[in-house]
Amino acid sequence: MTRPTDEGRSVRLGLRANLGQFALLVGISALVGGMVGQERTILPLLATDVFGMAEVASVMTYLIAFGVTKAGANLAAGVLADRFGRKPVLVAGWLIGMPVPLLLIWAPEWGWIIVANVLLGLNQGLTWSTTVIMKIDLVGPARRGLALGLNEAAGYGAVALTALATGAIAQAAGLRPAPFFLGIAYAGLGLAASVLFVRETSHHVDHEQSTRVQPARLAWRSVFARTTLREPSLSAASQAGLVNNLNDGMAWGLLPLFYAAAGLSIGEIGVLAAIYPAVWAVAQIATGAWSDRVGRKRLIVAGMFLQAGAIGAIAAGSSFAIWLGAGIVLGLGTALVYPTLLAVVADVADPAWRGSAVGVYRLWRDLGFAIGAVVVGMLANTAGIASAIWGVAAITAGSGFVVLVRMRETRLTA
Repeated sequence: MTRPTDEGRSVRLGLRANLGQFALLVGISALVGGMVGQERTILPLLATDVFGMAEVASVMTYLIAFGVTKAGANLAAGVLADRFGRKPVLVAGWLIGMPVPLLLIWAPEWGWIIVANVLLGLNQGLTWSTTVIMKIDLVGPARRGLALGLNEAAGYGAVALTALATGAIAQAAGLRPAPFFLGIAYAGLGLAASVLFVRETSHHVDHEQSTRVQPARLAWRSVFARTTLREPSLSAASQAGLVNNLNDGMAWGLLPLFYAAAGLSIGEIGVLAAIYPAVWAVAQIATGAWSDRVGRKRLIVAGMFLQAGAIGAIAAGSSFAIWLGAGIVLGLGTALVYPTLLAVVADVADPAWRGSAVGVYRLWRDLGFAIGAVVVGMLANTAGIASAIWGVAAITAGSGFVVLVRMRETRLTA
């Protein structure tokens, strides 16, 4: 079934029918991920080696700024995308992200780094949320898991490759400015592609909504309450997403310091910073599609427990080889969970309020960066870095039990 847009183009749902725009959005997702990847290896080392910061809690302040800002931007992105369309939100996100690499290069004091991460959080919340929503719009209900797996694979693949590249560049040319030249290129390409080539997908939402027997529009506060607490599967997904990004914040802000204290080189730290998101990126292409066939819940539960075991192995380990293996397992566990949680939200939410629901879910998910930075920083300062990592492992296992008890299998409702 097709439906004409205001510009005269017919609207068809499905991956094959929208392959060109879908592939373009996958490429833009990779550029979005690269903006984060430029910091993954370098920023914790900048904090200690350039700015002379000794306390872990102080180092983690940039993650708090990033996480809080990104969480709020996710929420705003969903609401604004439903109200004004997807493309304007995407373009605004890239405009906000343009100064980030320049601030990282020129920062004379740590406060500049905090400002850069506020802008980066806005950039990530607006652009990443919007590309997720647009892919869901295009593919329709049948292939959501695959679509979201491809989206997250592109983003986190770029995180991994950029983390690896910046580590190698820093090893050869220093921590600044050379590693951040990649960020300048990513921001310029992302903005140009979004302005010139991306098309609005709101017409696809209208088309899908027209096939529903009872179109439903909800007030934002009602969507927030459903996604946060009232709807069991949505609320279980939201807390699991928060814990997943708590884990990611630990990997981003704490593990480079943990590895550096063990005597690893910048190049080795770069490899370890890259391996976890690299495995996560590649594997979630398969896991997203797998969830379309076997359902969401079992993959999420398995992934949470797998992550908990891997984080415990990192805390107990003492060599590059052990940490490399644990990073691979952590990436596999995250791949089982990350696109599948988004698919749960898309399964449950009506098309009329789906953008807002994705925004609320991503609000809670990305607050995990900030909450994790606070919790991990306090634990590390009081009990040591290894104890903080063990604490994260326990939190992750607990989150898996919440999903096991509270979430229903949502794929059956699609």
